[in-house]
Amino acid sequence: MGEAGAAAARRLAPRLAARAAEHDQAGSFPADDFADLRAAGLFGLMVPAELGGAGATFAEYAAVATELARGNGATALVFNMHASVTGALGAVTEELAEALGVPQEALAARDRLLRAAADGAWYAVAMSERGAGARLSQLSTVYEPVDGGWRIKGSKTFCSGAGHADGYLVAARSATDPSIVSQFLVPAGEGLTVEPTWDSLGMRATASHDLHLDVTVPADRLLGGVEGLALVVAQLMPHWLVASYAAVYVGVARAAIDAAAEHLNARNLAGLPAVRARLGRADAAVAAAQLTVAEAARRVDEAPGDAETNRWVWRAKLLAGTTAADVAASVLEAAGTSATRRGHPLERLYRDARCGSLHPATSDVCADWLGVAALGGDPDREGSAPRW
Repeated sequence: MGEAGAAAARRLAPRLAARAAEHDQAGSFPADDFADLRAAGLFGLMVPAELGGAGATFAEYAAVATELARGNGATALVFNMHASVTGALGAVTEELAEALGVPQEALAARDRLLRAAADGAWYAVAMSERGAGARLSQLSTVYEPVDGGWRIKGSKTFCSGAGHADGYLVAARSATDPSIVSQFLVPAGEGLTVEPTWDSLGMRATASHDLHLDVTVPADRLLGGVEGLALVVAQLMPHWLVASYAAVYVGVARAAIDAAAEHLNARNLAGLPAVRARLGRADAAVAAAQLTVAEAARRVDEAPGDAETNRWVWRAKLLAGTTAADVAASVLEAAGTSATRRGHPLERLYRDARCGSLHPATSDVCADWLGVAALGGDPDREGSAPRW
């Protein structure tokens, strides 16, 4: 899909933008946006071509996410979760599967999940928990083997798309060996209960509710067919856990500049040098963040997991989050008090942009990771708290 994916996202963005205010105000899920994404074939973006998808690269994903976020950051954020699941599954090559000990039947099960995505199914991520955040090593959701499969019990929070997705990537800890963390693709349905808890400052339309699980799934729903792969995959593919958010917030920041320019021209404020300077600085900052994301994505495609690639991944997340918040605040100030009214695009974008630094890994965690690396240490293993 490549360029076609970005073009499709660009075409959809105005439609997403037209619905964004209504869903933000109500805190409702933009189901029509996801119908449009399905119709455009974007759920198969990261699915390999031989399984019916577009076989997009990480760089192509980043371009799509940025364009979608220029329409509605909340929609792009939920799409990011689906892309992360399908992208990580699709990136398991035969060589990597052999190195990880993934059996052939697990690869066949994975291919079924990817084909379903290419046919229009979409997946959410149920990783974070109250009190643990997104740190896989701190989870309290547990699983145990039962006849024919696995029983999973626990509660998740910040599950974007809860109650709307066709399946959920669930991280859980072994009940028999707490050091083992595994991931399951749990289908929507019986055994899952959505608790509507999402009433937030920004990204209000993501339906990031709590999800309670007391469910038994077939044996082939253990991703990789091997227990204990979750932490390994987190270190092998940090781009899906870290940098995929970055592309979304570059789009949110660019949308803030677009909205500010429209507001300033409409109110004849564009003649003020101070106002123009704010927009100029914002434009340069967003361009710099976008180039960092693009460089990280290029390196992910060429040398995934490489030490220097991973540095760019963490830089991209840090710069995109901080830039989005700084730019939205600055252009809101340039636009004036009228832009802070509920329902004004800049008011919504200001709140949405503020969330970029809060996604795992947070800006402080990213900066600490980069600091350890700059000091010559191992940032995946050193620091005051576990990264995952």
